[in-house]
Amino acid sequence: MNRVRRISTELMATYKGEFGTDFKQNKILLNEVAIVRSKGLKNEIAGYITTHLKRELEEQKEKESRADQPEHVHHEEEMEEQLIS
Repeated sequence: MNRVRRISTELMATYKGEFGTDFKQNKILLNEVAIVRSKGLKNEIAGYITTHLKRELEEQKEKESRADQPEHVHHEEEMEEQLIS
């Protein structure tokens, strides 16, 4: 797994923005930018890249949704304090 992670990280850094969240498209791009003779290794690399980018996208969406929530949470805390007082 370390080899897959290392190769994937290097490819994502070199070809930043070209890979996406579609596994099949990432396999096609991988054929164009790198020589990977093993079909299994190629699938693992494309899968790792796809999973990594999807995870980053989900984390970004969570951060954006959390940015909207603090105001709401803060307001709820004020209401609880008023009820307790």
